[in-house]
Amino acid sequence: MMGTSATGKGGIATVVAVLQREGFFERNGGRYVVTHLQGSPVQKIGTAMNAVFQLLGVRLRGARPCVHVHSASRASFFRKSALLWVARVLGCKTVFHLHGAEFRQFATVESGPLVSRWIRHTLRRSSAVVTLSESWARFLREFAPGANVVVIPNSVQLPAVTVRPDVAPNILFLGRAEQRKGIFDLLRAVRDLVAVIPEVKLVIGGDGDLDAVVRAAEELGIRQHVEIAGWMGGEEKARRLEEAMVFCLPSHDEGLPMAMLEAMAAGLPVVVTPVGGIPEAIVHGDNGMLVPPGQPAELAAVLGEVLRNKELRNRLGARARQTIETRFGTAVVLDQLSHLYDELARK
Repeated sequence: MMGTSATGKGGIATVVAVLQREGFFERNGGRYVVTHLQGSPVQKIGTAMNAVFQLLGVRLRGARPCVHVHSASRASFFRKSALLWVARVLGCKTVFHLHGAEFRQFATVESGPLVSRWIRHTLRRSSAVVTLSESWARFLREFAPGANVVVIPNSVQLPAVTVRPDVAPNILFLGRAEQRKGIFDLLRAVRDLVAVIPEVKLVIGGDGDLDAVVRAAEELGIRQHVEIAGWMGGEEKARRLEEAMVFCLPSHDEGLPMAMLEAMAAGLPVVVTPVGGIPEAIVHGDNGMLVPPGQPAELAAVLGEVLRNKELRNRLGARARQTIETRFGTAVVLDQLSHLYDELARK
């Protein structure tokens, strides 16, 4: 399996970290090879070349591994598609695992005829294409007819069962703070909320254009209600999830966001948008709340309802955790991935 470092930022890194913690590679006779990490251009090139050399070394020793890559869009796709080409030349079976929420834009709008042809070729020649939701699977099947597309959602670990404490009206946002993730819609929603819940606070855990976020908060007159916590992981993320009253990710496009799944696993009510694979995980009013993207006034109204209604929060949080346990827990999802490997081994 190949992809970005598990110590890095983003959904792929989080997914890989879960696989490592759960002993997935040991149980399946696998090895994880880092193809990308944060650093200088020289370090990035060296990391990518090292991945190729590791694959060549394994093949020269007589093994014929299945090569499974985790990919987003643009540069990530070009790196991973090149690795898959090398793997196929060496006679290996290949799995292309798509995570990028912007892949549709990349494949259909940004790419010219030659790149589009290469994308289709990569998808069709892969032994399997793994996507996170049925909606993404439909798009890939239409875009690259004949591709063997399999739906396997992201998995998330369930923290120990705890009773959520009474907390301040904190809204937690986890992810890259940018327009695509709806952060500026959320800031406008917080401005509206301040009028009815004066103690409300938005905690932003993530990277991105944080200076632009600060400027927007100042222009809206809510700077004192916004905490820029920066990228967080591990114990700090768990603590922030426990201290929050509601999780909000008002994205304009998504795959199946790990941050949302982690919040659900923690028993936190979530307010999100019906984009990408989210509507396949969230039923409005049952295990979360759905708000159309780009509607800050409606977002404020729904957030206000959740923040003021403890019974609603408890019910949404309990059902959210139940959803993770039955559909997105590590045991369930990693069994699906192991089953895919078994099927490929028989072909």
